[in-house]
Amino acid sequence: MNGITIGLLLPFLGTTLGAACVFLMRKTMPERLQKILNGFAAGVMVSASVWSLLIPSIEMTGKEGIMSIIPALIGFAVGIFFLLFLDEIVPHQHLAGEESEGPKSHISKTAKLVFAVTLHNLPEGMAVGVALAAALDHSSYLSMAGAIALSVGIAIQNFPEGAIVSMPLRSAGNSKGKSFLIGTLSGIVEPIGAILTILLASFVLPILPYLLSFAAGAMMYVVVEELIPETQEGKHSNSGTIGFAIGFMLMMALDVLLG
Repeated sequence: MNGITIGLLLPFLGTTLGAACVFLMRKTMPERLQKILNGFAAGVMVSASVWSLLIPSIEMTGKEGIMSIIPALIGFAVGIFFLLFLDEIVPHQHLAGEESEGPKSHISKTAKLVFAVTLHNLPEGMAVGVALAAALDHSSYLSMAGAIALSVGIAIQNFPEGAIVSMPLRSAGNSKGKSFLIGTLSGIVEPIGAILTILLASFVLPILPYLLSFAAGAMMYVVVEELIPETQEGKHSNSGTIGFAIGFMLMMALDVLLG
C-alpha cells in the first residue's frame, strides 16, 4: 500500500473507529468530554493549517519578501469565504445548536446534522488531498512523510469527531447500527474531497501554493465558526482549552518529527 492510499484512507478510518464508540459507551457523552474532544480537534486543525499548509505554501513560491506571502494570503481568504458561502446555502444544524442554519428546509434534524459534519470534513479532505499532491510534485517543500503526518493528525482528530456524531444520534433514539452508519458516512466526504483535490492539483501545479492556503483558510473557518464556540459555551470551558492545547502540540510534533 503506497503513501497516497494510506494518506487517503487514514482520516476515514479515524472517523469509522470513532463512530464505533456507540457500541461501547453509554447513550450520552459527558459534556466535559465533548468539550475536550472539540478543543482537541480545533487544536489539530489550527496546527495543521500553519505547519502543514501555510508554511509550505509560502516556501513553495520560491520568492522573497511580500511576494512570498501573496499566494498564502489570497488562498487563505478564498478558503474562508468559500466555507462562508457553503454555510449560507446548505441547511445544517450543529450538535450544540437548537436552531438550524442556512436556508429554511423541511429535511430532518439528523440530515441537517450530517450536512453540518460534511461541511466540517470537506476542508479536511481537501487539506489531505492538496498536501499529498504537493508531496508528489514538490517534495522538497512538503515531503510524503509530512503529508502522511497531516493525514495521521486528521485521523486522530476524526476519532472523537466520529464519536461526537454517533453518540448524540444514539441518544436521540436511533439504533446503534444506524448511529454508527451515519457517523461513519459523515467522514466519507474526506477521501472523496482528497481524491478530487489531487486530480485538480495534477492539472494546475502552478497554483498549489494557493490550494494549500485555501485548505488552511477553510479549516480555520470551521475552527472559529464552530469548534471554538462549542468549547467555550456553558460549563467546563477550560476543558476545551486544555483539549485545544493537546491537539495543537500533538499535530505540531507529528509534522516536525515526521515531516
